[in-house]
Amino acid sequence: MENWDEIRTAYHVARLGTVSGAAEVLGVHHATVIRHIDALERRLGSKLFQRHARGYTATEAGRDLLAVAQTTEEQFSHLASRIKGQGETVSGELVLTSIAGLADLLTPVILSFQTLWPEVQVRFLTDLRVFRLDYGEAHIAIRAGTGVEDADNVVQPLGRIKTGLYAARSYVERFGKPASEADFAGHRFVCADNHATRAPFHRWLRATVPAGQIAYAASEPAALDLAVRLGAGIGFLSAFRAMGDPDLVEIMPPRPDWDAPLRIVTHVDLHRTRKVQAFLQHLKAASKDWSLGA
Repeated sequence: MENWDEIRTAYHVARLGTVSGAAEVLGVHHATVIRHIDALERRLGSKLFQRHARGYTATEAGRDLLAVAQTTEEQFSHLASRIKGQGETVSGELVLTSIAGLADLLTPVILSFQTLWPEVQVRFLTDLRVFRLDYGEAHIAIRAGTGVEDADNVVQPLGRIKTGLYAARSYVERFGKPASEADFAGHRFVCADNHATRAPFHRWLRATVPAGQIAYAASEPAALDLAVRLGAGIGFLSAFRAMGDPDLVEIMPPRPDWDAPLRIVTHVDLHRTRKVQAFLQHLKAASKDWSLGA
């Protein structure tokens, strides 16, 4: 389509259901909206809307076109957000995304950064999905593992989280403490519900323990942590959270193949902006004080 304006107009008509609503959002006269719709329908040779007294309703052909238009509009919006982040001031919105379970490490870093740069508003997002840095969904991502990144992403290491196998003292008092993997029979375990999990320690547990011994499974890391602490079974905890807790018993110490390497990922378009560089320097300095169970 050589005329994006016409497609964008049709998208807003479909979204709002009226010519007047689309005209107001686009800042044009309602006659311009009608002209764009008519021209687009002639070019495509198909009706995109059913006209009725209450407004416009997209036809099947219209819905097909507008699904593509919506995606394109969202990509333009993300691009605009990314361009706005290229300014040379340390201010405005900074979007940081992370794997779940790092809030207790990252939140103090964010707050101390805002003490230095009070004009920055931070959005800290965690989700099972991977945020698209090339679409401007985030400025900085904290990811785990050694997955393949897009060629336009800049990747930097941020330490390794060590993970061990633990049980609540109340669990050990009730069921005993296995001396090794050979003693796992008859014990109860806590594990991630996702069989396709990328966490190496959860993959190891599912390969080592029969499914019938997994007494508690959950998708939320905080729920797994709490279940272990409440005595639901033996499960994995980050060593830095378990160290020194008198209510926890170490069943197996951290192993190198259970480590979760952390990495900082930024898109090349934003990597060298002042705001992103300021946060990266602050994060790297703060992470030197982290005790991750090494």
